[in-house]
Amino acid sequence: MTAGVDLGRPQAQAIRSDEDVVRVRQLVRTFAVSARLSLVDQTKLVTAASELARNTLVYGGGGSAEVTVVEDERRRGVRIVFADSGPGIPDIDLALTDGYTTGGGLGLGLSGARRLVDDFDIWTTVGEGTRITVTKWSR
Repeated sequence: MTAGVDLGRPQAQAIRSDEDVVRVRQLVRTFAVSARLSLVDQTKLVTAASELARNTLVYGGGGSAEVTVVEDERRRGVRIVFADSGPGIPDIDLALTDGYTTGGGLGLGLSGARRLVDDFDIWTTVGEGTRITVTKWSR
């Protein structure tokens, strides 16, 4: 368990450095264990969170991640909201296409993250920033 983490409340983590990306991964892992996600689902969620945190840093110029344990009538899960005030994404459909990249990488960041989670929502406005909400539910 991460010291000082109250798993009953949303926890925010600033994303301003590579070290913060690691902190997001650790926080997400702690919440995923608390929500009793399987090891496979923990790994999927942490991988998606790592990709999205890195995008927040590299393309959004930094921002934040807020991690919450959520419940509905049947299950528990973990919701993460990534937000930045960066340049926004001019073409979401293109950005979510496998193989598309503006940074010379493999182009699997957004599309790969979307495949790894159960719920994926993106809001972006050019010149205002991007907000991505992902949720992984227990099985």
